[in-house]
Amino acid sequence: MNLALTEGGDRMSARVAFIGLGVMGYPMAGYLAKQGNEVRVYNRTAAKAAAWVDTYGGESAMTPAEAAEGADFVFACVGNDDDLRAVTLGNEGAFAGMREGAIFIDHTTASAEVARELAAAAASQGVGFLDAPVSGGQAGAENGVLTVMVGGDAGVFAQAEPLIQAFARSVRLMGPAGAGQLTKMVNQICIAGVVQGLSEGLHFARNAGLDAEAVVEVISKGAAQSWQMENRYKTMLAGEFEHGFAVDWMRKDLDIVLSEARKNGSHLPVTAVVDQFYSEVQAMGGNRWDTSSLFARLESMKAKK
Repeated sequence: MNLALTEGGDRMSARVAFIGLGVMGYPMAGYLAKQGNEVRVYNRTAAKAAAWVDTYGGESAMTPAEAAEGADFVFACVGNDDDLRAVTLGNEGAFAGMREGAIFIDHTTASAEVARELAAAAASQGVGFLDAPVSGGQAGAENGVLTVMVGGDAGVFAQAEPLIQAFARSVRLMGPAGAGQLTKMVNQICIAGVVQGLSEGLHFARNAGLDAEAVVEVISKGAAQSWQMENRYKTMLAGEFEHGFAVDWMRKDLDIVLSEARKNGSHLPVTAVVDQFYSEVQAMGGNRWDTSSLFARLESMKAKK
């Protein structure tokens, strides 16, 4: 696979392509370049790719196929199932440019169904495929501390893991193709319930006449503690919702979750209700607010009384 160890002997350098330079992909691709890999990027908006090259070096390509040509590893982080198919399949898709033995690593949050579909398509031409959605948001990508949950073949994962580590705090193989996406679904189910609970708690504290910040400082030392509480309560109380994963993206993810739940017979009443609450946030104009804006919904209901 034309890999080489750096002088320190513990990192691989490789020919890498990265497809999709959004708020997540842009810094992720940057970390791969900082590790000494040869990186070629593709983005639908060519100006974004040119800006990335100006910052990190490497080169840009006009199509995913061109980006993938000659690469040992091809990474992608795009919007949804349709976007993923568009950058992988067809004459201009990445698979068309990949050589036998190369590995495609998909960081898109997508369905388990498309992961299995693309894994089969990749295998038919001797290409490895990993579905590897991430958690940690834009800040996690920018700081190189993402959590990566992976589905695919163990041997393929072993080859790709050292490169994924460039922007990750935790990387784990969860099972065969699709298992990474299913694990990300569990992540989003848990977040939805926690953020709604935190929103209700802060809303109740205010209505009860308590110092909400003091309340959180006390209860965060006990069983109620969570990442959302530690990192979001102050901005929630301040009415600031520009600090993380957008409501539009969360609704996309929850749609994937609820669709999968219908297939496997899971009952997710809280997740379904919170999804509807997010639709109300969208109706308030909060499409690009972060997920903690569930608190804004409750506060707006109070204001209407």
